[in-house]
Amino acid sequence: MAEQYDVIVLGSGPGGYVAAIRASQLGLKTAIVERENLGGICLNWGCIPTKALLRSAEVYHQMQHAAAYGLAADNIRADLDAVVKRSRGVAKQLNQGVTHLMKKNKIAVHMGTGTLKGAGKLEVVGEKGSEILTAKHIIIATGARARDLPFAKADGGRVWTYRHAMTPKEMPSKLLVIGSGAIGIEFASFYNDMGAEVTVVEMMDRIVPVEDADVSAFLEKALTKQGMTIMTGAGVEALDVSAKGVKAKLKGKNGKVSEAEFSHVIVAVGIVPNTENIGLEALGIKSERGIITIDDMGRTNVPGVWAIGDVTPGPWLAHKASHEGVIAAEAIAQALGNKDVHPHAMDKRNIPGCTYCHPQIASVGLTEAKAKEAGYTLKVGTFPFIGNGKAIALGEPEGFIKTVFDAKTGELLGAHMIGAEVTEMIQGYVVGKTLETTEAELMQTVFPHPTISEAMHESALAAYGRALHI
Repeated sequence: MAEQYDVIVLGSGPGGYVAAIRASQLGLKTAIVERENLGGICLNWGCIPTKALLRSAEVYHQMQHAAAYGLAADNIRADLDAVVKRSRGVAKQLNQGVTHLMKKNKIAVHMGTGTLKGAGKLEVVGEKGSEILTAKHIIIATGARARDLPFAKADGGRVWTYRHAMTPKEMPSKLLVIGSGAIGIEFASFYNDMGAEVTVVEMMDRIVPVEDADVSAFLEKALTKQGMTIMTGAGVEALDVSAKGVKAKLKGKNGKVSEAEFSHVIVAVGIVPNTENIGLEALGIKSERGIITIDDMGRTNVPGVWAIGDVTPGPWLAHKASHEGVIAAEAIAQALGNKDVHPHAMDKRNIPGCTYCHPQIASVGLTEAKAKEAGYTLKVGTFPFIGNGKAIALGEPEGFIKTVFDAKTGELLGAHMIGAEVTEMIQGYVVGKTLETTEAELMQTVFPHPTISEAMHESALAAYGRALHI
């Protein structure tokens, strides 16, 4: 007899396990299927352990500059194995936390590989052999994996994906990072701080190309000052991998091809959704290049089948996946007769993005260029960290905050930050955008002193010629 549920979630990443918890909270009999580790890539091999690595690199960097704070630190060294061990310990602790949450919320966990076998039917092949689960609704949350270069498959030896870069067998001496999105730049920042000689190659005309152009320009200057080589408008023509290292043919923006040697390469050129061999075709579920087509509640074209997270259109971010999981669970509960739940579609314009390099980057909404393209007349304000007392006291005076407003209505269209702790501050603007705030509310808000967040206030004031400290 097949095990029967109201909801089965296929995949236990930040989208899947959150969807399962919310479904259970709403009184639905829920199961989750996971083939590897509860918590998925983000918790075990992505967001969380990388932040542990970056924190170690940040502390190491500060120790090396102790004299700037009137302190002395001698014989400073980094133990890469110990740094990695700490990172893995953090991931293990959170994996155990998700296991606890599943038990607490009475969610059945089935470890194995799941495949859709028909309407409301899922086969799981794993620790219990083969079993059939049935449910009124199934949520696909199988996530994504790193995209390989066709001419240089990542092997964990000399050519790495983010996963290899998190548990390195050795410290790179000379590192090539291909791609300057969040993953590429974070690892470039980590290994640079740890002492590697780092080169970043980006095919677009600027690094972190989804960010505001001013942020990209500032970051390039900051990383160059830290000793990195940044190549934009460039590409990798070929990689010759040997036991001793990697020879790369690099095509610069001038069209000339040069050769350079590296000890290791990190490939960070995007992701591929994990939608092969899970039964989409048999059910006729629509997808394009592996990305599942959904409506604003997560429904696919097949009744009873839903999709969330990295298998759906971007942005491909953990917090977006979690929010989609809540929306889908609530929509399912409503479909099953719960009249007390009222799901709301997500406004993607209000999804923040964060990159944890040094300096940090955070943003929400439209860049200045995108706002102009959309036809808005703008009021734009920028305030530098050098005008903020807390930033100076911290020894972190490099950075700025930029706000973009609709000149006609005062609506906050976007906010863009680079500098210390901006990933913690961006949520202030996200709340503001969600509440449809205007410049008036931001100007009238009292910001605590001394905090770096005061630069947020000053940026809004600057857009209207009212900045006080510059």
